[in-house]
Amino acid sequence: MPTNIRPELETYIETTIIPRYETFDRAHDVNHVRAVIDRSLAMAAEYEVNPEMVYAIAAYHDTGLIHGREHHHIDAGRILASDTELRRWFSEEEIRTMREAVEDHRASSHHAPRSIYGRIVAEADRLIDPQTIIRRTVQYSLAHYPALDREGHFTRCLDHLNEKYAEGGYLQLWIVPSENQQRLEELRRIIRDTTRLRELFDHAFEAESSTPPTGRQ
Repeated sequence: MPTNIRPELETYIETTIIPRYETFDRAHDVNHVRAVIDRSLAMAAEYEVNPEMVYAIAAYHDTGLIHGREHHHIDAGRILASDTELRRWFSEEEIRTMREAVEDHRASSHHAPRSIYGRIVAEADRLIDPQTIIRRTVQYSLAHYPALDREGHFTRCLDHLNEKYAEGGYLQLWIVPSENQQRLEELRRIIRDTTRLRELFDHAFEAESSTPPTGRQ
């Protein structure tokens, strides 16, 4: 954690906000939010932004999953804006910017983030690492579609990857050029190579199905 995050804010986030992710599925668990925080802060160092705002935005970005996935970005923004404790560290204008950034992080959003804060956290949330994306897709499928057999999970995985990441998919990158842009091209090559994709899916499926899925979304 950067030294310019006030200890009181860090303590509050670490003890009150981060533990909420323990109840979510494996694709959106504590490891996920910590990874998004780390990537967000690393990118923030390249811009003239308030790192404490970036830290809080990243920490709250998926908290809305407590109410379900469909509107989780809006719900998370509402959770952040209604948290009176944040007024100890941020002005109302800063909180408004943070709420907008949380609302704008979703990959399926049809508009660009309204600020650099939204762009940073949206980019950090992408985590375009092919094997990680395939594993998270399997994790989500096992947790939310337990009645499917292996072939059903593979079909759902393939459909999701094509819908989101393939050429013409809805995923947008808001900071380019970037490492994510390069990794997206790698992932698209894997999606086109169904043999390689199946190998990666089977590996992830064996690893994830050996332990019962936990959490909710």
